[in-house]
Amino acid sequence: MKDKINLKYFDPQITVKDKAVGDRLQFIPGTKIPMPSEIEISESGMCNRKCHFCPRSDPDYEHVNQFIKNSLFEKLCNELKDLNFAGLFIFSGFVEPLLDKNIYNLISYAKKTLPSARVEIITNGDVLNLKRLKKLYDSGLDRMQVSLYDGEHQNEVFIQMGKKLNLTEDQYVLRARYLPEEKNFGITLTNRGGMLENADYKIPARSTSLKQVCYYPSYKFFLDYNGDVLMCSHDWGKKNILGNLNKEKLVDIWLSKKWKETRKLLSNADRSIKPCNVCDVSGTLIGKKHFESWEKIINEKKN
Repeated sequence: MKDKINLKYFDPQITVKDKAVGDRLQFIPGTKIPMPSEIEISESGMCNRKCHFCPRSDPDYEHVNQFIKNSLFEKLCNELKDLNFAGLFIFSGFVEPLLDKNIYNLISYAKKTLPSARVEIITNGDVLNLKRLKKLYDSGLDRMQVSLYDGEHQNEVFIQMGKKLNLTEDQYVLRARYLPEEKNFGITLTNRGGMLENADYKIPARSTSLKQVCYYPSYKFFLDYNGDVLMCSHDWGKKNILGNLNKEKLVDIWLSKKWKETRKLLSNADRSIKPCNVCDVSGTLIGKKHFESWEKIINEKKN
């Protein structure tokens, strides 16, 4: 029996993202093996905020003042180019991307190398002004999501900046993250892979694992600033590292034995591995097409 997931708040951007990921299902050239349709980059170890519902509000959380190296970033883009990648390329992860002074060059390189990809950034907008916002789009950014944490008054400021640059609702998305606790702060709250036990807003790690399949390792490739590739963007404790892009090729990591075993376990609703054993994420809101494509491969091998 599968556990029921109770989503008190459902971010409408989940539906948008699910369609974007599904529409961009690609296969490794010459095969029927699904490629990741979402590349998420956590390109530093820093954020300027410690939100109540974030592991960074834990006094013991490690903040690392390091940023992704150009050589690693270019390796990622070049290998994706060889695969004709046309999916989502997102600067987000466990950080505030706009703290990186090199972000404009990274966006520019990604868009020039991967013209068919949709280059996105998720930001708290704290360092944004009209000049910086324009420079981001001039560098090749396709889409921005701004998480607003300080109150309703922020909306009008950011709305006016978007209007001055004639940005559409698809290009420029404002998300209210300042809602009260009874509205889950305006986000789909999770325990971040069991990492909120000592945060300001505490959500306990699960004592028993969910009996629930998960699509994340079927469609997402998550790269940390130091080259580590994580199974999932909810793994804030970095418990399940599947490889390092400094030492291995993207395809080799994506098709590694460890990643295949992870997909197989989660396709059987077996969350016994770390951090899945303490995670409360639904895991089935995005990436169904990719999951079903991997299921075909798994079932063919069974037969």
